[in-house]
Amino acid sequence: MIKYNIACLGEILWDILPDKELPGGAPMNVAYHLQQLSQQVAMVSRTGTDEHGRRLLQLMEKMGLSATYVQTDLEYATGKVNAWMDAHNDMQYDILYPVAWDFISWNPELAELLESDALQYIVFGSLMARHDVSKATLLKALESPTKKVLDINLRAPYYSRSNLEWLMQVCDLLKLNVAELELISSWYGHYTTQEERIQALSTRFDIPVMVVTLGSKGCMGYINGQFHYQEGQPITVADTIGSGDAFLAGFLVCQLQRQSPAYSLAFANALGALVASRPGGCPAYDPSEIITLMNAPQYS
Repeated sequence: MIKYNIACLGEILWDILPDKELPGGAPMNVAYHLQQLSQQVAMVSRTGTDEHGRRLLQLMEKMGLSATYVQTDLEYATGKVNAWMDAHNDMQYDILYPVAWDFISWNPELAELLESDALQYIVFGSLMARHDVSKATLLKALESPTKKVLDINLRAPYYSRSNLEWLMQVCDLLKLNVAELELISSWYGHYTTQEERIQALSTRFDIPVMVVTLGSKGCMGYINGQFHYQEGQPITVADTIGSGDAFLAGFLVCQLQRQSPAYSLAFANALGALVASRPGGCPAYDPSEIITLMNAPQYS
């Protein structure tokens, strides 16, 4: 029996771009990169009985990702997102609703997974709370004593302040981008620096670790009361689908390895940049390429 050390909960879907279809969903992207970095990952989600669902399961098998905890919905279709890149190299998304992953249900197998002593992290995104069925499952999952990692995804109209607040209250690690940081922190006051915004959220919700992606400018972390910074990597962007998810996976693996904050951010940032330089959220790569990028003269 596989001893999973990380569980990723939430959406698996297809990103429908103008010229192609790519597998995606933030939790699956994170799971893929964790698996690439030699972690034992359980993906918890739900697909339909349609061709898109069958293709996703086949791709998961090719990626080496277990589909043991991917449920099948007899009524709703597999998730899809219409996606395109704007003039600023930022991805824009139109997420279909409702779809199969909105109906992830609680069952004994999931309960057993989340009670396992081998499990070290539960990774989930804010999108999972958009429908009452998956939200109820997430609520039960978050009763687990395992460390909880929240990846913010503000996709209008599928988020609310109340949902985000209860998710932030239970997380041990919060990952978000600078736009999400600025929006959420504005609910609680007026701040002039990113550091003030981060400290405000960390204090209000008692979050010990926060990481913020800054796009081409790199990233910053607030880890146990200390700020850490990493400059960006000059790359040619193919698209930014999944680059933040790759960043999170890289950071988590470094945390499991007890790496320093500086190394963790450098590794995570390099992986995010590597993924942004290739099409789609789950491109093929060798982990040695991350180290090569970290050691590039313009990066060090």
